Amino acid sequence: MSLPISLPISFTDERIELAHGSGGLAGRRLIEGLIAPHFHNDLLAKLSDSAVFSVSAGRMAMTADSFVVKPLRFPGGSIGSLAVHGTVNDLAVSGARPLYILVNLIIEAGLSTATLQEELAAMAGAAAESGVLIVGGDTKVVEHGKADGLYVSTAGVGVVEAQPLSAESVSIGDKVILSGAIGDHGITVLLARGELDLAADIKSDSRSVWPMVKALIDACPKALRWMRDPTRGGVSASLNELAGDCGHSILLEEESLPVDRAVRGACEVLGLDVLHVANEGQFLAIVESGSADIALAALKSTPGGSRACIIGEVVESKKSPRLLVRTPYGASRVVDMLVGDQLPRIC
Repeated sequence: MSLPISLPISFTDERIELAHGSGGLAGRRLIEGLIAPHFHNDLLAKLSDSAVFSVSAGRMAMTADSFVVKPLRFPGGSIGSLAVHGTVNDLAVSGARPLYILVNLIIEAGLSTATLQEELAAMAGAAAESGVLIVGGDTKVVEHGKADGLYVSTAGVGVVEAQPLSAESVSIGDKVILSGAIGDHGITVLLARGELDLAADIKSDSRSVWPMVKALIDACPKALRWMRDPTRGGVSASLNELAGDCGHSILLEEESLPVDRAVRGACEVLGLDVLHVANEGQFLAIVESGSADIALAALKSTPGGSRACIIGEVVESKKSPRLLVRTPYGASRVVDMLVGDQLPRIC
């Protein structure tokens, strides 16, 4: 006997099985009885093949990302909240106000329903805090041992509120602003894996940076040149890419870099350069020199931005464009992009 369409669907299975990805009744129970209720909104309610929505006139931004973090949960966050924050932050540093997200779940057969519930709740909470709606997505179940429990891929849409941002607009003398302390996320996840005999009171910085970006856009719209969130590869990867794209070198002051003591200590013990360590709740901005103090004041007056600081400037390249760091002793060292992957499964 088939289940009447009008009845509410409940999900009581303790684990996710391959049948839940078959497209039949088990799959319907998973989506309508477990997943969709966490993200209830009018756009999602129809559960159609596409979410149809209206947006204000202007430029739009779109992004896509995937998340394969291990372990699934770690101090300060989890794969669920990370998927939302990572997506909205990619939009934010493009100067776009995040609006809607699609979430695709790749679930390993055998994952407990309780674990999936926790991650759905984490996504819903992060979306609410970030001011975005999860309006659709897809769910697949794969064989046991094929997905580390859960993988998440996303797509996001936002409305651009900033003037055009590009590396080409960056000039010598522009200042480099960092929104807060670096290295927290990568070190947190590394220690949470339990493979190192090292403990530290550190938690991930996973959060939406849009409130701070919005404050920056409002404070100095014409002076804002470029933004990036330094996730995989850390500050080094982002600024090395910028140097190559703009044709100028970037000089950072080592003493200006905000790094918590526990993170710095862990990096020293593990032989890591904190500039290579991933972040999930910070962003870099290049601002015209004359507006740098205004930009910094705007960030510091925004919740979460109290540790924002100017960490360096754009300088003329004597040879090829590169990232340089001036030590407290006055010498400068070159920081290249990371070769290989020092921190597996961090996002």
